[in-house]
Amino acid sequence: MTNALRQHAEQLFAHELDELKKADTRQRPTNWDLSPWAVSTYLLGGRLHNGFEVSAKYIGNRRVIEIAVATLATDRALLLYGVPGTAKSWVSEHLAAAISGDSTRLIQGTAGTSEEQMRYGWNYALLLSKGPSKEALVPSPLMKAMNDGRIARVEELTRIPADVQDTLITILSEKTLPIPELSSEVQANRGFNVIATANNRDKGVNELSSALKRRFNTVVLPVPATEEEEIAIVTKRVSEMGKALELPAEPPALKEVRRIVQVFRELRDGQTADGKTKLKQPTGTMSTAEAISVLNSGIALAAHFGDGTMSAGDVAAGLVGAIIKDPVQDAVVWKEYLETVVKERSDWKDLYRACREVI
Repeated sequence: MTNALRQHAEQLFAHELDELKKADTRQRPTNWDLSPWAVSTYLLGGRLHNGFEVSAKYIGNRRVIEIAVATLATDRALLLYGVPGTAKSWVSEHLAAAISGDSTRLIQGTAGTSEEQMRYGWNYALLLSKGPSKEALVPSPLMKAMNDGRIARVEELTRIPADVQDTLITILSEKTLPIPELSSEVQANRGFNVIATANNRDKGVNELSSALKRRFNTVVLPVPATEEEEIAIVTKRVSEMGKALELPAEPPALKEVRRIVQVFRELRDGQTADGKTKLKQPTGTMSTAEAISVLNSGIALAAHFGDGTMSAGDVAAGLVGAIIKDPVQDAVVWKEYLETVVKERSDWKDLYRACREVI
């Protein structure tokens, strides 16, 4: 798997998970690889008694992660909710990796997700030749997780049609999956639970029914609370992705990261950092994930078409592309921000000139 473009969390951080298992002496829920304390330590980082340093996978409010882990230790499913780019999928994957050692029991929600993908399907060749049977049954990731007593993940739950979403109601409340064709059912084993992610900002989302909402404990993942927190997140992820992609360039200077993050935060908040100037907001979410993407694109440009050191010119195109989603409305917002904010900052002249060349 060393040539995989993106390794699963349990592969990438296998050494940390092994060290945590060795050091973890606390009570573990049935079928959990780690105790709730160790799962939180894996997500938030920390130093073990033997001196081993566990890296932070999530930088933010500790209590948010503790609530999420505690929820999964009960019979309540977990819904990670928030605007796009707040690390919902990232946290979901790492929770599943730490608890079950496998984050791949995954259903990717789309407008085309069917009830069969949520419950089970059939091998139609066997179905036609032998009729309904256990051999002809094709289990979904959710069914596999129930059988194994492990964590299943449902990404973008609100993108799934409402009638298909409600397939989860019986599974989450009764912990069973009926198979009427075989006059049988699958009962969930201890350790089974579901982590779902959802947001309400994108187009094409479907509201969750009140019955389904009641089956989840909802944890809202907020945008980074402070500029320094967001800078730490961006710096860490850009460095990790640069190594994974083997980009032959220097990591961006802290000054470059800080000003990209500041641009994103100011446009997202609708005011400058000092609070003195009100700003129009673009139609996009201006998420932390997009800021990371802008910097990674800049590193790639510097590596392959520059001298290896990222400059304002390397990030300008990615920055403009991240902000201008609506060619009419967002173009006005960006030009106004350039002229009233970026142009007036003496140490941002290079960024102003580079962005003016792009638009």
